[in-house]
Amino acid sequence: MILKVSPTRISLLNLKKELKVAKKGHKLLKDKRDGLIKKFMAIIFETRDLRKSVEERLGMAFDSYQRSSATTSRLAQEVALLVPNAEINLEVAVKTVMSVKIPEFKVSKEGSAFAYGSLDTSGDLDNAIVKFDEVFVDIMRLAGLEKSAENLAEEIEKTRRRVSALENVMIPNLEETIKFIAMQLDERARDAVVSTMRVKAMIVAKEG
Repeated sequence: MILKVSPTRISLLNLKKELKVAKKGHKLLKDKRDGLIKKFMAIIFETRDLRKSVEERLGMAFDSYQRSSATTSRLAQEVALLVPNAEINLEVAVKTVMSVKIPEFKVSKEGSAFAYGSLDTSGDLDNAIVKFDEVFVDIMRLAGLEKSAENLAEEIEKTRRRVSALENVMIPNLEETIKFIAMQLDERARDAVVSTMRVKAMIVAKEG
């Protein structure tokens, strides 16, 4: 599409500068998009592997808990888990990767996961608590990775739309307009030459 601008040399010069900037921006955005996709895929693979590990370990923890439920009274389990003996601190830091905010969760634990004696409980409950305790940090890490993937996906889509707009709309329109104005100016220049030659011929004819 030809843009609505005056077909002058000043307009032509300005459009050429704008086209140069647009092409440079297009390349930078493509590089950003490619970098984001590379980072996104790395996080996706890391998330997939970690999720598989977390789900397997949670499954084993729940299996142990269910077995303990079969051999330990509900009251004994509730009393055993009533007062926690461990303190968990969660710190959230945010870093920026190519203008995308990437959350990082840091978990620190103090105290023991066990807050009960073993007289009225089974070894299966102990195993369940150990497994839940061990997997907790990775659950927080997994949450951070999944949020990072979500943020990256949103930025990739925004960047893709901007690249597409430059590639399919702005740059072609600028190029078409530049070509049109250049043709207009060339035509004017030829008309001016022809007019000059005619005037010169008339002057020569009169002098002869």
